[in-house]
Amino acid sequence: MIHRHPVILFYRYVPIADPEAFRDAQRERCAALGLKGRLLIAAEGINGTLAGPAAAIETYMSELQADPRFAAMEFKISEGDEASFPKLVVKVRAEIVTLNAGLPLEPDRDNQLTPAEWKAWMEDDPEVVLVDVRNRYESDVGRFADALVCDIGHFRELPGYLETLLPLRERKVLMYCTGGIRCEKASALFRARGFTRVYQLHGGIAAYQKEFGNAHWLGDCFVFDQRMTVRVEEGHTPLGRCAHTGRVSSRFVNCLHDPCHVLFLLAAETEEENPDTRLCPACLAAGLTAQTAQTAQTAQTAQTAQTNA
Repeated sequence: MIHRHPVILFYRYVPIADPEAFRDAQRERCAALGLKGRLLIAAEGINGTLAGPAAAIETYMSELQADPRFAAMEFKISEGDEASFPKLVVKVRAEIVTLNAGLPLEPDRDNQLTPAEWKAWMEDDPEVVLVDVRNRYESDVGRFADALVCDIGHFRELPGYLETLLPLRERKVLMYCTGGIRCEKASALFRARGFTRVYQLHGGIAAYQKEFGNAHWLGDCFVFDQRMTVRVEEGHTPLGRCAHTGRVSSRFVNCLHDPCHVLFLLAAETEEENPDTRLCPACLAAGLTAQTAQTAQTAQTAQTAQTNA
């Protein structure tokens, strides 16, 4: 498939001796190529999602793989557009995906299954249990059939939530996430907590769908850019439901009340019928309306007025 304005998803756990210097070099190079998106850099590696013209993306990938540290880098590529990301953000973080496990964890790589192995185990082994280690709003819009989803709003909540999953310690666990980065840490966490048979989907949902489409998959796949969701159309089975009306929807919005700002599914028809539904169910139940909600714009106006007073 030819992508005119590709979006690339990639990561690599590898030691980076000077994350700040590497950040500066990456920011300069991405800006020169006209790329937008997000790069997170830490002493443990790099985690990125970038978009741009095809030629610029090809140049970036080639240059990154020319660095011996990233020679084995795998890129997941999908079609985007000029609006996929509003700007370029390159930051240094303590972790390239925040888990806050409270103990040192070396990413697991010895228990990865290829998409073909994953599919075969899912179909042929009645003992396996699928565990979705993504955030709840991601699994709300799409997940593998019969998967156990984690009721977490952020990946950093997984260590606390793991207590709920302890009864599965003797089961054969197949865990998955979008591109694989969270599973390498989550797998290590599970094994540190006594899970002895944990396996992860190499390349995540993105790699699986490239090979097998929607086989055993329901709904859309959440992505962390302006597209919000992507889908394989062939055999697509809608899963997402409007938080207010239950209508079929894969449209995400942030709660209009800026102090809340929670991400939820909202059907366009529902919003047209009642503008107050731009508030999440909790804020709406608390009595807020579109007129009384504190939006980002009203907060900025109030701050400006206070500054000028």
